Amino acid sequence: GRAGRVGKQWYQRRVRELQTFQHYLIQINLSMPKVKKIKKTAAVPASTVKSKKGINPLIERKPKNFSIGGDVQPKRDLRRFVRWPKYVRLQRQRKTLFQRLKVPPSVNQFTMTLDKGTATSLFKLMRKYKPESALEKKERLRSMAEGERTESGKKPMFVKYGLNHVTALVEKKKAQLVVIAHDVDPIELVVWLPALCRKMNVPYCIVKGKARLGQLVHKKNAAAVCLTSVRPDDKNALNNLIGSVKTNYNDRFDEIRKTWGGGN
Repeated sequence: GRAGRVGKQWYQRRVRELQTFQHYLIQINLSMPKVKKIKKTAAVPASTVKSKKGINPLIERKPKNFSIGGDVQPKRDLRRFVRWPKYVRLQRQRKTLFQRLKVPPSVNQFTMTLDKGTATSLFKLMRKYKPESALEKKERLRSMAEGERTESGKKPMFVKYGLNHVTALVEKKKAQLVVIAHDVDPIELVVWLPALCRKMNVPYCIVKGKARLGQLVHKKNAAAVCLTSVRPDDKNALNNLIGSVKTNYNDRFDEIRKTWGGGN
């Protein structure tokens, strides 16, 4: 009947599947290569192993990939591409201009600063005559008020500062030594001061740093300062400085006013 035919068809289908599977297994066994047994030998020391180019083959070569998502980019000098602040750009442009353009003697004299040894001695002396700070002045006035006394006696010996004040002292020939900063901006503020000092026969010198002069007088910057008097024990040091300064500046004034700068 019908059940017998269905059973027979099922049996024939299963036989065909088994035959197909057996044929597949036979093909696999034929295609698999035979594995040869390799005898293990002792490893050669790394020091003796060398390639043709002299590179150790035991060190694996790993070339870097700098594409997106790859290795970290190497550090590069990006200063050329930095947008520097305006004051940095200005000072660099000014320096380049001074190197390329011809600089007149009146401006070029501010590049002839005092040598390091003499400048050290000068600042060491001037630190002894720092003017009193705002706090020290407040304490002095308070002590005077408590003691019910007024200010009397000799004037204190301090470094004088302020362009107008220094100019007045030079014109009255009260200044014994004038110190001018080399980096005053604009330079027109002090460009005439060396000529005035020479005319009034007052020793002057040019030192590096308006900020350094400003530290002497409790300010950020100072264009020029001067000494009017010193204590007897510092007279010798001041005279030595005046002699050195006169030799380098006052006595060489005719040479300095003919020396042009820049134009390299």
